[in-house]
Amino acid sequence: MTLSHREETACQAVSDVLSRVGDKWTVLVVELLDDGPKRFNELRRLIGNISQKMLTTTLRGLERDGLVTRTVYPTIPPRVDYELTELGRGLRAPVKTLAIWARENIGRINEARAKFDAS
Repeated sequence: MTLSHREETACQAVSDVLSRVGDKWTVLVVELLDDGPKRFNELRRLIGNISQKMLTTTLRGLERDGLVTRTVYPTIPPRVDYELTELGRGLRAPVKTLAIWARENIGRINEARAKFDAS
């Protein structure tokens, strides 16, 4: 079965969006920004096991895609806040649903992995 140009375009759009929002760090950042703006170091502390470089890369990607805004305040040292945009706030519900599903099912997934790996 071959896809029409329209179907190929739709698949590419889904793939492009999922490559951003399907990233584990993106899910965590969006979830943490759900209740309002956060500073870089606050995000890093709350996430825990993310490197500075990876958090910077994730935030830049979210900013590029229009999901997050970055506000720099002219203080010494400079203060930078990250906040979800209107588009980013629209992502909160599906991300929250995915995060809840993951937390509820990680035990079953780990059991399935162990069973598969043992066979």
